[in-house]
Amino acid sequence: MSSVMPQSRILVVGEALMDIVSREEGLDRHPGGSPANVAVGLARLGSDVSLLTGLAEDAMGLTIWRYLESQGVKLLPSSLHAARTSSATAVLQNDRAAKYHFDVEWTLPARPLDAAFDVIHTGSIAAFLEPGAASVRRIFQQASKDGALLSFDPNIRPQLLPPHPVSVGMFEMMVENVDVVKLSDEDAEWLYPQIAIDGVIEKLLTRGPGLIIITRGAAGANLATKANRCRMPADSIDVVDTIGAGDSYMAAVLNLVATTKRLPRDLAELEALGSLAATAAAITVSRAGAQPPTRQDLYQFAGVSPTVSCPPHHLR
Repeated sequence: MSSVMPQSRILVVGEALMDIVSREEGLDRHPGGSPANVAVGLARLGSDVSLLTGLAEDAMGLTIWRYLESQGVKLLPSSLHAARTSSATAVLQNDRAAKYHFDVEWTLPARPLDAAFDVIHTGSIAAFLEPGAASVRRIFQQASKDGALLSFDPNIRPQLLPPHPVSVGMFEMMVENVDVVKLSDEDAEWLYPQIAIDGVIEKLLTRGPGLIIITRGAAGANLATKANRCRMPADSIDVVDTIGAGDSYMAAVLNLVATTKRLPRDLAELEALGSLAATAAAITVSRAGAQPPTRQDLYQFAGVSPTVSCPPHHLR
């Protein structure tokens, strides 16, 4: 009898849009959106991943659809329902970080999922912008009852959010229904400006999640479960731009969690998770645009054979 566990089915719920990056040499257009980037990152790492999003049957929407399918992402048929396809213009700053301007609408069909998933992730605009955010909450509330492992990355975009107290309430409502929360230090500062990072971690852990991650750019990341804490350094690498770095980090986390079918159990597992996710982010920032690593990229960079189908030894 085979000892190989069946592959977990992952669903990402959230926006897919056209990223328009303004560089010195001109405009660069490519499919993006934080949830869509996470789905592509998961597919490149070998996960069985589907995406529920909102696209129109216009030129940008069909381009995004073809791109996602070419990367191995399965789009749920109900994703092609929007009146128009959204876009985001990113202007690179002197530090190569991106500042965004959005032309976005977000809706989802008000009906339950047609299939069951083991892991469901959402975040960014999808969790805050109505009317679609209400549909996301319903999906997560039902999935929580069904026993799926749930993940959330707020990826705060202040210009698209309701007033601060309302946004914090929406964030905390999602946190209470999920197992994994990843946010950046900028997200944490915007949500809780009077609380230090360690305090934010403790606050969120008391609301139910089993794993909290706060990424800190070049300073690395803080990871915490109810029993263990660690601070992981970022990999040293020449930065081209930071577009998609957090999404690649998130994809690597979800890929390992889905592979092991659980959260880290001890400090060694927590550190192994943080190390591999940091490598995924480092590979992404070494490239222009949101280009997450493949399994081969990730494991070769980490010094592990890409033919190995299991996670690093600490997570076996």
